[in-house]
Amino acid sequence: MAPSSSTLKLLLTFLASYALVAYAGSFDQNFDVTWGDGRGKILNNGGLLTLSLDRASGSGFQSKNEFLFGKIDMQLKLVPGNSAGTVTAYYLSSKGSTWDEIDFEFLGNLSGDPYILHTNIFTQGKGNREQQFYLCFSVDGTPIRKFKNSESIGIPFPKKQPMSLWNADDWATRGGLVKTDWTQAPFTASYRNFNAKACLWSSGSSSCSSKSPSSRTSNNNTWMKEDLDTTSQARLKWVQKNYMIYNYCTDTKRFPQGFPPECAITNASNLNQDFDITWGDGRAKILNSGELLTLSLDKASGSGFQSKNEYLFGKIDMQLKLVPGNSAGTVTAYYLSSIGSTWDEIDFEFLGNLSGDPYIIHTNVFSVDGTPIREFKNLESIGVPFPKNQAMRIYSSLWNADDWATRGGLVKTDWTQAPFTASYRNFNANACVWSSGVSSCSSSSPSSPSISNAWLSQELDSTSQDRLKWVQKNYMIYNYCTDSKRFPQGLPPECTMS
Repeated sequence: MAPSSSTLKLLLTFLASYALVAYAGSFDQNFDVTWGDGRGKILNNGGLLTLSLDRASGSGFQSKNEFLFGKIDMQLKLVPGNSAGTVTAYYLSSKGSTWDEIDFEFLGNLSGDPYILHTNIFTQGKGNREQQFYLCFSVDGTPIRKFKNSESIGIPFPKKQPMSLWNADDWATRGGLVKTDWTQAPFTASYRNFNAKACLWSSGSSSCSSKSPSSRTSNNNTWMKEDLDTTSQARLKWVQKNYMIYNYCTDTKRFPQGFPPECAITNASNLNQDFDITWGDGRAKILNSGELLTLSLDKASGSGFQSKNEYLFGKIDMQLKLVPGNSAGTVTAYYLSSIGSTWDEIDFEFLGNLSGDPYIIHTNVFSVDGTPIREFKNLESIGVPFPKNQAMRIYSSLWNADDWATRGGLVKTDWTQAPFTASYRNFNANACVWSSGVSSCSSSSPSSPSISNAWLSQELDSTSQDRLKWVQKNYMIYNYCTDSKRFPQGLPPECTMS
């Protein structure tokens, strides 16, 4: 457990592409105290910087230099003891109305309670990317958040820097319920061991040269090619699973029309960790360090995979790229199923078609790219079984079914187009994992689901209900609830409710 007065080594690494200039050492040379009327001090011949807060004012400083890219280290000693209502902020920011900003804000708490680390990222003046963590673990060297450069899919990426300590007892501690105890003032935070291997920005140009990419291999710049290794990825997931208390990428109430696009990447897990390839004799592959899974089908065989975990209930996302071109006769199946003679199962089957003709989705429940296409309500009160009591694994396969899949079997598979390939990525499961007869979810307080489990009480709002009706009116080509020939003795009871 890290005490509430932790000394932290804070590391920022932001978009590195060039050779760097190193800055280290004296705070006199690297920073200006910008406000606080003497409450910000540089001591010990530039080796230590302190910020203090009392009832009259806080204090702050900023770097003399602006940095375009780099790796920045700083050690912080946070306000010890009862720090409720205080905020120690460390952030990088550019200027202007479309500024970039990377935030660390340490929200104080009562003695003995952990600090909350509030993080945010602004790109081109737009933030709303908050994640919060309890600091109940050894922070130094532990990754807590990764924001990938996804400009290729239209997501802006941040680039520049200042810092400050101020009072915010109207919101900082338990939503403002715990106020600052001014009898403990002044509150003091300390900074030391600043180090920046970074591109200095001055007069509209960078100190880094883009003409010598070979220099990236020097010992000082090895981090420029660095990514999180397997151990660090596992550590990141451990922190986010155990200590993250808020994540904008799971806040469905805040984003009822769909999450920001980067969330599809941020929420995605490593497919190596979540799935096993179960058949296909090498036709199924997990690629790109677990970011991509592909299934292939040729005349000899298809392929498939299944999840390592079983889920009792949850919200599960996966991006699929279906077989392109002439996919007639192929079926890409994605489904959840329990085992046993009285199993539960939820199916998506994508039936291939000739080039230019649309796929047909054969469902048994759900949502495609955020658009609801089917809703299966819990009607146990009128005797309709509901798939909630049996844990299910996720399965997927690509196989041939040209005896029925395309136009009732009239269109056959063109094997000259083989191999057919479907791709999967960005898997995310906000779900109750079932293991050894026990669910990972607690049923002790169903009335108060956490932010990350907001889906537990989620219903389709009026806009989604209208969208569902529109899809079913315009694109549904078969519905068992209208097939009187199939059910001459009467439709199933749930159909009267549907």
